[in-house]
Amino acid sequence: MKVTIHNATLELVEGDITQQDTDAIVNAANRSLLGGGGVDGAIHRAGGPKILEECRQLGGCETGDAKITTGGNLKARYVIHAVGPVYRGSPRDAELLASCHRRSLEVASENHCRSVAFPAISTGAYGYPLHEAAPIALRTVMDYLRSHDDITLVRFVLFGRAAYEAFAQALRDLTT
Repeated sequence: MKVTIHNATLELVEGDITQQDTDAIVNAANRSLLGGGGVDGAIHRAGGPKILEECRQLGGCETGDAKITTGGNLKARYVIHAVGPVYRGSPRDAELLASCHRRSLEVASENHCRSVAFPAISTGAYGYPLHEAAPIALRTVMDYLRSHDDITLVRFVLFGRAAYEAFAQALRDLTT
């Protein structure tokens, strides 16, 4: 599913984020940035030891923020490590989820990335319900694309049909 936002393409695909050939992929990281399970573990495994080596130099990352490293052995040139919130059902969760998406795009812009691939941040082990996370993530990205001309492609790479359907429904709701 694809839509045009300002001068950029926003697309949803079901797949493996480690296989994306965008300038940067976003990692759903934990605060230590030292690897973990899910998307984080998959990116570190596929990207090789260079990513972890650079992460060790960054001194962690606060929830709602993002930091960048090399892409190591990945097709993507960079990995942007974004720390989403652990879901607790509070309004602060939404603020932090929006913030980590916005900060990821700001970091991408600062590093001259024209294309970025996101996973469904915080929806795995951090427990954020897909139907709540999807509109927050999409709205934040759409708002950023409307006010910045440098990024021309944002792709949400969703693992599994349920994630894809939740994001597709949220995108339909936001664009109609």
